[in-house]
Amino acid sequence: MVKDFGAKDRYGLHISTASTTAAEKLVEGVDLALESAWGADEKFQEALHADEGFALAHAGLAFRHMVGGRAADARKSVQEAQSLATGTSRREQQQIEIIARWANGKGTEALILVNEHLAEYPRDMLIVRLAQRLFVLGCSSVGAGVANYPREHFALMKKVAPAYGDDWAFLAQSSFAHHEVGLLDEALTMAERALEERPTDAVASHSVAHVYFERADSSSGAEFLERWLPGFDNRAPYHVHLSWHLALFELAMGRYQNALEVYGKDIRPSVVAKSAISLNDSASLMWRLQIYGAAAPSSLMEELDTQAAPAADNPGSVAFRDSHAALAFAVANDDESLTRMMDGLKAAADKGDKLVGDVTLPLVRGITAFMHQDYDEAVRLMGPLFGSEAPYDQLSRIGGSHAQREVFEDTLTEAYLRARQFENAEALLENRLKRRETPRDLFWLARAQQATGKPEAAEASVQQVRNAWRNADPESQEIVALSGLANSLS
Repeated sequence: MVKDFGAKDRYGLHISTASTTAAEKLVEGVDLALESAWGADEKFQEALHADEGFALAHAGLAFRHMVGGRAADARKSVQEAQSLATGTSRREQQQIEIIARWANGKGTEALILVNEHLAEYPRDMLIVRLAQRLFVLGCSSVGAGVANYPREHFALMKKVAPAYGDDWAFLAQSSFAHHEVGLLDEALTMAERALEERPTDAVASHSVAHVYFERADSSSGAEFLERWLPGFDNRAPYHVHLSWHLALFELAMGRYQNALEVYGKDIRPSVVAKSAISLNDSASLMWRLQIYGAAAPSSLMEELDTQAAPAADNPGSVAFRDSHAALAFAVANDDESLTRMMDGLKAAADKGDKLVGDVTLPLVRGITAFMHQDYDEAVRLMGPLFGSEAPYDQLSRIGGSHAQREVFEDTLTEAYLRARQFENAEALLENRLKRRETPRDLFWLARAQQATGKPEAAEASVQQVRNAWRNADPESQEIVALSGLANSLS
């Protein structure tokens, strides 16, 4: 029998508590969780202080622990929720079960239940948010990953959209699904509408940053985040990720020093308390700095290596983490950790883990080959992962956004150039430039064009890069190389 005390959440869904205070704190906590803000955990704790038997408050804490990378704590909280679920509604029990599957490493099973649950309860917005987490983390579990997950996520959002209208949390979440399938104008409109209603919504601001990234409008993206970030609590884990986006914009404009300053202040593992979950941001930025311009400072490598260390001991559980740990080990030149990671991944693949066997292992081996300057081998291993036009290639199975996965495509591009496979580099770059035109892609294209005997085309590309990088760091290796290329063509 369901305990019906008349309490409802912001979406009109029943919640089983007799305490008005507990219900109010749960609603506040869920809203903070939906916007990835600081303070959600405290609201759920306050709800439990008002009603210690409140199952959904324990489930909310479990959700937050998972987002924060604290799986052991999440399992404890969701066990409490499960022990208190008797007498709660079917909707509440299913929400708890979905979080339990996620917390216990059964992401693929969780996603199956998510789809069933949202067909019945489309306004369970916390589960809509959780669905996105499962997709972008490749379900964070042993399994095949979700092929072409951006389309799958987009389809799910379209299904539940009629239940939400102009709800700010849904608009922000739907915006992400839209820009990941290339619907940039629609994504920006949704994110801006969400921010009008909820100016503190980090999820909406995140989508604004993604749209500027996909449009290659780095100047506007940097200006937006420089305005918005100062008002966002830097204790929130999302502060690191949004700072990473700011650093990417600076790096796209050739401003290495600015990118390093952002890293040192808001991303660096030894500086921010969220280091356990910021590996993806720190590793990919340092790897980019290294392959673009050999500019990753050696003084930062030891802490980056330490941050990635758990992946060497327990690889295979989260493909997205493992792939970024490989970048961290490679930029730190840590051959021993890479070898242990690859041994563990091979063992997982031999046991039938399709995602590891098809994607993660060849990707990590390719990164290792690149580190050893065996660029032909890097191309051989990584090339097949990009068998169709991004963002719908095999690599999408590891999760992440297109902006996050692009670092691996960058690595393949540079490997093509260093392996002197210039025709392949040109083909890849032509596809990228169809999506949007970036100075770095044009610089890479100019290198390929010069090598394939197209000096006029190369000269035109160089001129475009020079115009775009007028304010780039003049002493960076890229600018020096650009000047050298220009001189060789004149």
